[in-house]
Amino acid sequence: MKTKAIIVSLGLVSILAAGALAGDKGYDRKLKGSIKIDGSSTVYPITEAVAEEFAGACPKVRVTVGISGTGGGMKRFAAGETDISDASRPIKGKEHKIAMQNGVEFIEIPVAYDGLSIVVNKKNTWVDQLTVEDLKKIFLDGSTAKTWKDINSSWPAVPFSIYSPGTDSGTFDYFKEVVAGKKGSIRSDMSVSEDDNVLVRGVAGDKGGIGFFGCAYYFENEDKLRAIPIVNESLSKAVMPTPETIESGDYAPFSRPLFIYVSKKSAKRPEVQAFVRYYFEYGPELAEEVGYVRLPSVLYQRAMNRFEQNITGTSYLTAAGDKVHGPVTTVYK
Repeated sequence: MKTKAIIVSLGLVSILAAGALAGDKGYDRKLKGSIKIDGSSTVYPITEAVAEEFAGACPKVRVTVGISGTGGGMKRFAAGETDISDASRPIKGKEHKIAMQNGVEFIEIPVAYDGLSIVVNKKNTWVDQLTVEDLKKIFLDGSTAKTWKDINSSWPAVPFSIYSPGTDSGTFDYFKEVVAGKKGSIRSDMSVSEDDNVLVRGVAGDKGGIGFFGCAYYFENEDKLRAIPIVNESLSKAVMPTPETIESGDYAPFSRPLFIYVSKKSAKRPEVQAFVRYYFEYGPELAEEVGYVRLPSVLYQRAMNRFEQNITGTSYLTAAGDKVHGPVTTVYK
């Protein structure tokens, strides 16, 4: 199987390339139809890879994958405009409410682990680790910090520039929750984009630059960027994002699960059933290939059972609509 580069465009991407997986056999090559997917730029590389290979198994099914961000994708999904929504966080209460009001039931499927990576320019040799408190000085609204020296007196007075996913991004939501909490806010003087490759180029071209995005984009661009170890307070040490530390949870608090949400109505169509089955079969391998970390096999089995039994809803909200916290292995049942 060839290695795939992460190529993200702002428009919808038609997946037309022939697949190369040995598992193409067993799928109906005469199957026709179209599948609309939108959402997270973080999950995009996995779904794009699955869609590309699926084209070899079912060449007459047209799959389009958009990257309007988790929030943007959820808006379209809750309105019934898409069949599948990529998400780098669980569905929010207000998104769930709108979906239910519109009669859009869904099946929640975790697909991989990600480690939200904090990156700086290669010429930044002075930052050896960051704490969450350091990140608050850099990113919180109201912070007066403008240079790296303002964060740590031993660092040079080089002005820092922030490169951030847009506010429709699940990655932004996750980062904001960790750093700013429920009541805080992130400063507005940042360069933002829903395209993580734009953020990569921004930090790579700016000596004082700092940004954050999913680990796949960091692993793909290690020659251009430097990831900063984040202090795990419970371990009292700084931890780098690696497949091992992301899976173990040692890369805290920035390890997280990634999801796809499948419309119950769409799941009745044979082409969607085939695509999701293909995602279960080859998604874990492809997730690793594009730079993410596969989940424990028990979680894929739980998700497959949910899909096969048409079990709808989210594990991340209570009946009252309150958010459920905890590792995916205990929350997702």
